[in-house]
Amino acid sequence: METPAEEAGGGGGGGGGGEEEEEEEEEGEAAPAARAQRAGPPAEEEGPAGGGRGDARVAGAGARPGPPRDAPPAPPLRPVTVDSSKARTSLEALKLSLRQLRWKEFPFGRRLPCDIYWHAVSFHDNAIYSGLVNKFPGMTEMVRKITLSRAMRTMQELFPDEYDFYPRSWILPEEFSIFLTEVHMIKDTNPTWKPTFIVKPDGGCQGDGIYLIKDPSDVRMTGHLQTRPAVVQEYISKPLLIDKLKFDIRLYVLLKSLEPLEVYVAKDGLCRFCTEPYQEPTLKNLHQVFMHLTNYSLNVHSGNFVHSDSGNTGSKRTFASILDRLSSSGVEVQKVWSDIVSLVVKTVIAMVPDLKVYYQSDIPAGKPGPSYFQILGFDILLMRNLKPILLEVNANPSMKIDYEKSTPATPPLTCLSFGNPKVSPGVIEYIPSPVDEEVKVAVIRDTLRLVDPHRKKRQEEEPTWQEKDDFLDKGCAEKTELDGSGTICLKQVFPKYAKQFDYLRLVDRIAALFIRFLGVKGTTRLGPTAFRTFIRNSKISNSGFSMAAADILYIDITRRGTSLGVDQRDVGMGLQAFVEAICFLAQRRYKSLSLHEQVELLMDFCEYNLAALDEKRLATSHSRPVPERRTAVVTCHQDRLQLSPAARTPPQYHHHHHHHHHHHRAHKLVDYRSPRT
Repeated sequence: METPAEEAGGGGGGGGGGEEEEEEEEEGEAAPAARAQRAGPPAEEEGPAGGGRGDARVAGAGARPGPPRDAPPAPPLRPVTVDSSKARTSLEALKLSLRQLRWKEFPFGRRLPCDIYWHAVSFHDNAIYSGLVNKFPGMTEMVRKITLSRAMRTMQELFPDEYDFYPRSWILPEEFSIFLTEVHMIKDTNPTWKPTFIVKPDGGCQGDGIYLIKDPSDVRMTGHLQTRPAVVQEYISKPLLIDKLKFDIRLYVLLKSLEPLEVYVAKDGLCRFCTEPYQEPTLKNLHQVFMHLTNYSLNVHSGNFVHSDSGNTGSKRTFASILDRLSSSGVEVQKVWSDIVSLVVKTVIAMVPDLKVYYQSDIPAGKPGPSYFQILGFDILLMRNLKPILLEVNANPSMKIDYEKSTPATPPLTCLSFGNPKVSPGVIEYIPSPVDEEVKVAVIRDTLRLVDPHRKKRQEEEPTWQEKDDFLDKGCAEKTELDGSGTICLKQVFPKYAKQFDYLRLVDRIAALFIRFLGVKGTTRLGPTAFRTFIRNSKISNSGFSMAAADILYIDITRRGTSLGVDQRDVGMGLQAFVEAICFLAQRRYKSLSLHEQVELLMDFCEYNLAALDEKRLATSHSRPVPERRTAVVTCHQDRLQLSPAARTPPQYHHHHHHHHHHHRAHKLVDYRSPRT
């Protein structure tokens, strides 16, 4: 059923905004502002929708009127205000979403604070003290290929079976020799292995600088790599094909909050097709980008690219249409979905610890600041056996809902007649893309509804819409009552499935220790003194590990870290290097267990000792206030400390009985349900 909100949003105005499926890039502000004019007058001029009743409809986002009551009606909620002055290419989709919700847009900003600020690229605006911003600090750095690969590798070492959806990766130039050695070792043990590798520049986007190689020695070690490091990965040579073409899935994931972690996945995404029939890589076809690379920005220049208004044909299709097609050929689509959800949750769990470190360094304590949420673009490839593989995560997925079509310049002959008014050379037209609009407007609209500051109030006042549980009730396009309750297109996957994934949040616990010992705000690196304090306060130095050994460990690991494509200017130990130190200490201390069990025991040990130290400090301080940072860390651990049986026992327990403890924990892992936090 068409609700008034949807009629308002669907017709007229709006129209286009973009087919560019890659990262939004830093670009001038001028062009989108000019295009904004096409989307009708700015919201301030529109005023309320016809007084009285209109105001009530603004509040309800197209809701049905509530039951009649004798009490005087509550004053209508004021419309949510959104600053779209920095929205750039996502402006058109944002305008359509705001129109459907009947919220108030400020396209040129506003003197008073807004409820929500919508930024196209990263967030660095110290002038915003309240409200919500659609970008997390540090996210752009987090999803760079090297940072993400390091975080994923950490998880692969701790949980090898759970993180096999990310291709084997090496960081260049630093790990070039390791890359050579490992590839030769695997080839020696398995002569039939004939791999292809894909080299991706670290900060690259839109397929820029990517190339395929058959032999590790073909890596282009010249100039470029020195200035711009890269990641080399095993290329997935057996992708699922549809119409003989390789494709990938751009899936939208909402990170609504970091602490507590809250994640949503869109039920529909976009599939981006290659434009030449796929063949497995050979030396002859390695360079054929239209066959091997799905990037929209490359394939759109191929003569074979098809812009289609329908979601199930053309070079860009809805994921829902692909699932329908797979389903009709007998594929168990629900299984594909649950594998994808699992991949998304595990990837976010791998990203969260680094994000928390960035976050605390960016946001000064005790200062008012906005809250954050962010829509991420996950690029996923399905293998022939339907196993999903994570290609990369984009911090600024394009939200354009039109594409550019340039009219070629007039033929050379008529160029002489300057007065020819018929065609001006190289005019760019913006053509609406219904496929993009269908998916992206729903994602933005539902994101806004989830972060709506009046959400709780609306839920109390309106009849609720029951959210269906599975991902297979039609994509995002269905017309459903828009009200403030469960959303239509975005499904919560965390904390909803937390019981299943919480045991993977081990690096989160390490990050909490790391942040505790960072001490100074504004930094993301641990100095040598802070590392010593950690070793001493968590009592690691009491058990045959000298402070001199701690200093050597610090120097060794930090030296390795600096060579790992990490910014050379940053001295000290970053989070991933600290995790490496923890792994080293855990392996040294608890023999003959799997790495994640060793690390878990060491974390129990450290948390127990630090909690004891904090209690002691509290007891001695009486009137003296405890430093704010320390209490903050303890409170976020309070529940964990109560939950963890190991942490409640005195530390020497681990030395004598940790085998018993290990069986207990392992049993839970077999269950795949180990509540950790």
